[in-house]
Amino acid sequence: MSDSRMSMGNPEVVIQSQGLSKTYDEGPQVTPVLRQVDLTVLAGEKVAVVGASGSGKSTLLHLLGGLDTPTEGQVFVCGKNMTRLGDADRGRLRNNVLGFIYQFHHLLPEFTAVENVSMPLMIRGLPTRQCLEKAEYLLDRVGLSHRLKHKPGELSGGERQRVAICRALINQPRAVLADEPTGNLDRRTAGHINELLTSLNEELSTSIVVVTHDPELAEMMDRVYNLEDGALTGSAE
Repeated sequence: MSDSRMSMGNPEVVIQSQGLSKTYDEGPQVTPVLRQVDLTVLAGEKVAVVGASGSGKSTLLHLLGGLDTPTEGQVFVCGKNMTRLGDADRGRLRNNVLGFIYQFHHLLPEFTAVENVSMPLMIRGLPTRQCLEKAEYLLDRVGLSHRLKHKPGELSGGERQRVAICRALINQPRAVLADEPTGNLDRRTAGHINELLTSLNEELSTSIVVVTHDPELAEMMDRVYNLEDGALTGSAE
């Protein structure tokens, strides 16, 4: 599917893929997962990608975030060609302008909530006190000021996911890439996380690209695409 609404010269484009294809070559078996995917995500925009399990949604998200390399095509993030950067430069770009949220929060179990959230800033080498203060602010913003010193094993599923969302936002990223962020939560908790994501999007103008099976979350996005047979279909409005 072609998405030509904006050109790469427009500064409002945060993420854009062009002719993105991914094929897994496992010995004699060649498995095409994505076929010539074009997608443009604008500043502050919310985009959902839905589709059956195994359709390649997570693969697409990993390619957009520079966590994997395409077989063909290119990914631009804030005007930089992610697919042509070396590992170190790609890692710096990810850390500076992207945030990631996963179905399983991937919090570090030996660290407290506030330490987990502050970790991306500490990786940048910022002063520890500054990192912790910003992490405390975000955790307070999502209603977890009373859980700052708790480790992941002491938190509920919804609390852990809120911590993960704060960690994704600590660097004030231009875009957050979320992979089934409510897939491991009960319906009520998932609803709270959905509302939190959209309210933070409105408050911080952070673009959101989410792959999800949750129809309620998909309906809250500006655009919804369906990934089927390796291609995106859906509204570009």
